[in-house]
Amino acid sequence: MASTNNMNSRLRFACESIADDGTRSAAIHLVAPRALVVAGWTGRDIAAIEHHIEELAALGVPRPSSVPLYYRVAAQLLTQSPAIEALGDQSSGEAEPVLFFSQGEWWLSVASDHTDRQVESYSVAVSKQMCAKPVAETAWRWRDVQAHQDTLELRSHILEDGRWIDYQRGTLASIRPLAGLREGMPGAGAAPEGLFMTCGTLGALPNAKGEGIRPAAQMEIELHDPKLRRRIVHRYAVEALPVVA
Repeated sequence: MASTNNMNSRLRFACESIADDGTRSAAIHLVAPRALVVAGWTGRDIAAIEHHIEELAALGVPRPSSVPLYYRVAAQLLTQSPAIEALGDQSSGEAEPVLFFSQGEWWLSVASDHTDRQVESYSVAVSKQMCAKPVAETAWRWRDVQAHQDTLELRSHILEDGRWIDYQRGTLASIRPLAGLREGMPGAGAAPEGLFMTCGTLGALPNAKGEGIRPAAQMEIELHDPKLRRRIVHRYAVEALPVVA
């Protein structure tokens, strides 16, 4: 998978690894994103996939041609900024596990596939390209968690009506095994430094009004490892830019 731009800004990750004796260590990796793939429709449960398809269909989003799908997105959209800008007020985030390759290893973190929902109603592929993709600043070595990946908990919270509420909650057991998703990526083979792939999401929890997928001024995404008692958390704000006719 060739890069078209080697001048991307670097992302800074505290990459945590665990030795055979259980000792934990962290090293700083400065990673220049070279390619970004957004894997969609990655649910392991067919009924759950159908639920998410119907959830998006309510917003006018066409059904996918196949599952899973792999969308190529501009790598420079990845950001660790505490705030992003989005055109209009019709965008929203989705917490997703994200795999990336750095210094000869695969690493796992959490990102938000922030998406323009209005554009998504006519083209999912274009909507993925419209917004920045926030990603956390901590990562875990993939081979340290692969064996218990199904127990990892993916969560998100949004600021709504002045308070933080649950927006997504579940485990990676509802998402296809991440290594299989990675291997199914078109052009998969020798991984290049700076390859990132987000791996799918969970359905949104409805609020008191019955609203599912919806915009929010702030979002917090989280990956929790109950076995090793650690978590990765990233919070970001969204500034809605005016739409000029």
